[in-house]
Amino acid sequence: MMVLITYDVKTSSEDGGKRLRKVAKQCTNYGQRVQNSVFECNVNPGQFIELRHKLEEIIDLKVDSLRYYFLGSNWERRIEHVGANPGYDSEGLIII
Repeated sequence: MMVLITYDVKTSSEDGGKRLRKVAKQCTNYGQRVQNSVFECNVNPGQFIELRHKLEEIIDLKVDSLRYYFLGSNWERRIEHVGANPGYDSEGLIII
């Protein structure tokens, strides 16, 4: 399933900057950054539960926020892109 994850981490303190980097790193482990605080993650339900748990342990619930948008399995029809940095094929071949 495709999940769009967006976040807002208050960075006015040093601790906020650390939380921001940790959230971005966890999202990168499961998906692709498509904008500064927006990730597309093509995950199975177990992976999503794991990622959600990790993210919610990192953020400060009093000042930070996370949003999850569930695009499901038929996500290709639900995403349109215009402009720079075209999308990627999350199910395509990865060459390392």
